Amino acid sequence: MRMMTSFIHLNDLRFHAFHGVLPQERQVGGDFIISLCIGYDFSKACSTDDVADTISYAEVYELVKHEMEIPSHLLEHVAGRIVNTLSEKYPEMTSIDLELTKVNPPMGADCGGAGVVIHLINDKTK
Repeated sequence: MRMMTSFIHLNDLRFHAFHGVLPQERQVGGDFIISLCIGYDFSKACSTDDVADTISYAEVYELVKHEMEIPSHLLEHVAGRIVNTLSEKYPEMTSIDLELTKVNPPMGADCGGAGVVIHLINDKTK
């Protein structure tokens, strides 16, 4: 029996959104970058060449976009909502790694961004 670990990924999805604790962040918004990697068995799609047998990048993007449009105070809350939404939509998902970065955080530092990372193992699949 052959075992394969497989993932799809979306890198550097860019959004302008209204997340943050400060009133100005919630009024003018800011720029955010999301990268994610979803683990699941896509061996069937390797054989069939049919998009119905895989997790669609376009669908994942639309789900992430929808969650980014809902303002939150904390990036942890946004990232958690995204992971929960993806887990519900794709129960066959075995893992997800999600990185959410606020590009220019208002903290007085000269940096490339600040954010959160979630690594989730979907033990429902075992």
